[in-house]
Amino acid sequence: MTDSVVKIHRFSTVLFLMANVERKLHIWTDGACKGNPGPGGWGAYLVWGERSLELCGGEAQTTNNQMELTAVIEALSAIKRPVPMVLHLDSQYVKNGILEWMPNWKRRGWKTAAGKPVKNVELWQTLDQLVSTHDIEWRWVKGHAGEAGNEKADELANRGVPQTK
Repeated sequence: MTDSVVKIHRFSTVLFLMANVERKLHIWTDGACKGNPGPGGWGAYLVWGERSLELCGGEAQTTNNQMELTAVIEALSAIKRPVPMVLHLDSQYVKNGILEWMPNWKRRGWKTAAGKPVKNVELWQTLDQLVSTHDIEWRWVKGHAGEAGNEKADELANRGVPQTK
């Protein structure tokens, strides 16, 4: 699925007080696309206390929605054991898909209310499997509004785009 993935391990100099106080893993994800469809990237920023992990990658031909989904999939795939987590995302598409639409899609055999196949069904099914193994608190954040974790995920997603040569 992914043409390239870059993992950058480092200790963050930025401390997220929520992560320190709650002892929850905080994840911010984002997707980016230069043209829709076109070259795209995804980014995920994971913070546990003072530790952080940056993930990014991209594809030569994709859509923004596919990159938004891929960012969440890659972030959840990087987690090696169950931990309490908060997933911050700015994608209404992913948020609504997970929290509202998916139960009905599954009940209808991955069809929409209009009886049409769900777009990006393979990604949704992968995400469904990953979500079932984690205890996730979903938090929607407004994109490009100065929220530090979201801005980092956006930076990573855009970093993923040029890697699609």
